[in-house]
Amino acid sequence: MAKHSKADDKRLNNLVAVTVVILTVFLAVSKIKDDNIVQAMQKAQSGAVDTWAEYQSSRVKLHVDENGLAQLRLLESAGNVNKALAAKQAADYESDIKKYQARSNETMAKAKAQEAEYDRLNMHDDQFDISEAFISIAIAVSAVAALVDSFLLLYLAWGSGALGILFGLAGFLDWSVRSEWLVRILGT
Repeated sequence: MAKHSKADDKRLNNLVAVTVVILTVFLAVSKIKDDNIVQAMQKAQSGAVDTWAEYQSSRVKLHVDENGLAQLRLLESAGNVNKALAAKQAADYESDIKKYQARSNETMAKAKAQEAEYDRLNMHDDQFDISEAFISIAIAVSAVAALVDSFLLLYLAWGSGALGILFGLAGFLDWSVRSEWLVRILGT
């Protein structure tokens, strides 16, 4: 390893200090945004679960009314039924069946929209996670660069930091930048 002059050492240390400050500030601000995204993800997931439960409830009610109408039709075919009362009950069943079919279609669409919102937010959460990883690596490599007087390591740190900032900006600016292979390795 070549010896550096005191001026080179001071320049390297100054560059490392500026690098660490910039990356740390960006990381801190990104963390706030990432935490807010996680909260929104939890809200979307909770909403989707509630909406799917509502959907299931509508489907059960629909099934009960369909069975009730089928039983009523069976009783009508037996002949010993009050025709007016049976017609009123059949109309009630048919009305409820239409209502529950419409409600279940609406709630399914709403649940799918909430799941899509969760997926959209999850992509940005992944971007911030990847950003944090690259920035953490950059900060660590910057520290080592200062310890071993290596501009090469500082350049490597800058590369890692640039990737971290890119993914962080993608999270802030709603860019569709995502490294699928990295998400698969680091994700669940």
